[in-house]
Amino acid sequence: MVVLISLATAMLTSLAMAPYAGKQTGEPALLREQIDRLGEGDIVLFDRYYCSFFMLAELQARGVDVVARIHARRKIDFRRGRRLVNGDHIVEWLRPQRPAWMDEATYERMPAAILVREIRVNVPQAGFRIESFVAVTTLTDAKAYSSDEVAELYRHRWMVELDIRAIKQTMGMDVLRCKTPEMVRKEIWTCLLAYNLLRRTLLQSAEADQVSPRTLSFAAAMQSTAANWMLSTVCDDAMRRLLIDATLATLATHVVGNRPDRVEPRAVKRRPKEMALLMQPRAQAREALFKRRAS
Repeated sequence: MVVLISLATAMLTSLAMAPYAGKQTGEPALLREQIDRLGEGDIVLFDRYYCSFFMLAELQARGVDVVARIHARRKIDFRRGRRLVNGDHIVEWLRPQRPAWMDEATYERMPAAILVREIRVNVPQAGFRIESFVAVTTLTDAKAYSSDEVAELYRHRWMVELDIRAIKQTMGMDVLRCKTPEMVRKEIWTCLLAYNLLRRTLLQSAEADQVSPRTLSFAAAMQSTAANWMLSTVCDDAMRRLLIDATLATLATHVVGNRPDRVEPRAVKRRPKEMALLMQPRAQAREALFKRRAS
């Protein structure tokens, strides 16, 4: 699954799903399925895995700008192109050979070259895994978009990882319970609908208090909504309205702690249980237990 999430509100705007293997099932292919959701003037932040000539060219053609980390296989030479400042230049990317997944007609529609801006970003904060990286953007106007602003904007890309964690961990979507593909899809869409409704509730609370919805706790919103859900079903309309207003006012008080440049060890504190892994269907394992007991 590949999702598009709003940086401002954390609401999910689009989703594409595919089998785990096969043609046109990779992450770039799933992102291309959602390009129609983007409009002129939008800015997309994505990781370096999506940073290819064809992806940038297609987005540029739609008036969509990009800020991304450069792909690991692309060679970087700041002596080339038009130098803006040290570690910041505009360079031309030439169209590569046609990939196997692209048809001839689509390839011919692609421009022969595109202009992009490459910016070297230094990471002085201790605890980060890298000390520097190169960001790529189609925001080539250095007067309107300074290199520091582009670097700070790309840093916000990490917010999508926290949003995905909220969907998988806070909402319990990391383990799907349905058994058939059709029901699994329904389970996924139901969970994402609930996620967007909770984010919309946070947005209403944030607008009332004139704060950013990013500063409010998603976990607190989910717990508060779940606690008031059953109560709202037995209230009359007037009491239900008061309950909703009180809930929205309460959510604005649950502010996420200010944790700039948080550094945590990449290790798990809780030890796994000392049990063998279940490597076969539970019914077969249960049947084997009965056979051992009978013998």
